[in-house]
Amino acid sequence: MTSRIPFLAVALLATAFLNGCSTPKSLYYYGQYNSAVYSYFKADEVSIDEQISLLESIIQTAAAKNKAVAPGIHAHLGMLYFEAGNPGLGTQHFEQEQRLFPESKQYIDFLLKSVKDA
Repeated sequence: MTSRIPFLAVALLATAFLNGCSTPKSLYYYGQYNSAVYSYFKADEVSIDEQISLLESIIQTAAAKNKAVAPGIHAHLGMLYFEAGNPGLGTQHFEQEQRLFPESKQYIDFLLKSVKDA
């Protein structure tokens, strides 16, 4: 019986160690969002329409995977729609960002004011 205690202790420690090393699952779906942000700052390489398509694809994939869209995606998409000359869709995505992430209200209000003043 005493020989089982060290084995059990080692097994429990190994299990705890292996569980601690596992990659945590994200609460949000990001898809290729990093690429989209990079493309935005390198606008000469990728058109606004291509950037919009990438972000729309991320949102659709998140829905298909039943995952929440990552913070910032709708706001970024809204900015792109404003730049593309579609303020209606831009406003919709800003409002969606605000609904999903109420803590973004001040920032979204700032963005809306900025695009309306421009």
